[in-house]
Amino acid sequence: MLGLNLQQLEYLVAVDTYKRFTIAAEKCFVTQPTLSMQVKKAEEQLDMVIFDRTRQPVVTTLLGQKVIKQARKIMSEYNRLEEIVREESGRIEGELTIGIIPSLAPYLLPRFVGAFKRDNPLVSISYKEMLTGEIIDALEHDLIDAAILVTPLHHNGIIEQVLFYEDILIYAHHEHPLHQDKNLHISQLTSDGLWLMDKGHCFRSQAMNLCDIQDSARDDLPMHFESGSLDTIRKMVDVEGGYTLLPGLATAELPFEFHKHVCEFDSPVPLREVSLVYSRSFYKRMLIDRLASSVTANVPEDMLLKERGQVVEWK
Repeated sequence: MLGLNLQQLEYLVAVDTYKRFTIAAEKCFVTQPTLSMQVKKAEEQLDMVIFDRTRQPVVTTLLGQKVIKQARKIMSEYNRLEEIVREESGRIEGELTIGIIPSLAPYLLPRFVGAFKRDNPLVSISYKEMLTGEIIDALEHDLIDAAILVTPLHHNGIIEQVLFYEDILIYAHHEHPLHQDKNLHISQLTSDGLWLMDKGHCFRSQAMNLCDIQDSARDDLPMHFESGSLDTIRKMVDVEGGYTLLPGLATAELPFEFHKHVCEFDSPVPLREVSLVYSRSFYKRMLIDRLASSVTANVPEDMLLKERGQVVEWK
């Protein structure tokens, strides 16, 4: 009998997550000596070294990774017990930390955060703007509960709950050829004059896939500029010319005078699939369902229909 208790498992997971004993102790609300002693005791009980303390940040050994993986499963199942009691009692309460990508955050969050809080006053929720790669890593290490991003991810450890399908639109300077054409097709897109987001943003990858261009392709703009802000890129188009691609929500609240720069594609309409994602061990299902319902209730109804276009993958 190994004799490990839930407290020891919690400490092991915390050290693996935060890579420093001081931070792990702080997150577990104990002193560092207490946490260190319990982690050492767990290693002695298992007769193995779980953490390589000679390196900073701390590194989990290969054998330790197997232990941590199982510890996360056990902790998740234990936490699920509390969630079951809440579900049966009908209490909607708890905490959620949600990651969201930059090409969605400023356009989607204002649509539903207020409504969600009013409908669920006992739920404490926080949002973090993160790139997709950062989100996947944070989900794997339990640093966030869930995330809103563009799918499919094709990741075995992550569950994808589709929320809506957002149009991909063209935003072109009035002198650009795309602005003059009223029957636009995806095949007309080229790298000439195309402004892109920074590397690491999934919308950049979608734009490149849609335009069928490689990262090595250069354009003829007067300068090379990339940004993590869609609004900044849009303004560069206004001043310097060229064009960019924008997701539908980013164009929905543009001032009226800028709508003349927005151009739609003929069928098939390119779409990006937006989902709420979480790890397979996630246990706060009731809160997630509430969040998903709040999002879908506050986006345009036509965005709920996949049949109106074709999803563009970004990976």
